[in-house]
Amino acid sequence: MTPPRRRRRHPGREPDPAPRKEGEGRNPERLFLIGEGNDGAAGLDLVTLIVTRAEPPGSLPPEQAAVLRLCETPLSGAELSAYLQLPFSVVSVLLAELLAAGLVQARAPIVRQALPDRSLLEAVMHGLQRL
Repeated sequence: MTPPRRRRRHPGREPDPAPRKEGEGRNPERLFLIGEGNDGAAGLDLVTLIVTRAEPPGSLPPEQAAVLRLCETPLSGAELSAYLQLPFSVVSVLLAELLAAGLVQARAPIVRQALPDRSLLEAVMHGLQRL
């Protein structure tokens, strides 16, 4: 499954006449209910890669099922937060619950190693030129 694509604005679309105030139209209690009050983030950060380990059971809340669908390929916590349009603090609580249930696996991000020594690269290049 590929992550959802960004929606582009329509060029002929008029902007909203009255901009909404921050928090207007949203239910602030909903974020607490999504995480069920759990505060254990299990050491997750924005760059931790999350990947699904099992099929979602039917009894999962829709937010957790969405996380499992999105994480069929590894995604970072920041990407999940953006795709779900939820704050990272809420996503980290959801991920902690899924980790505890064994439905997802958290991996450290892949770090690029330092560049190899220049003399090694030159030796390889000269060896290839001799072939």
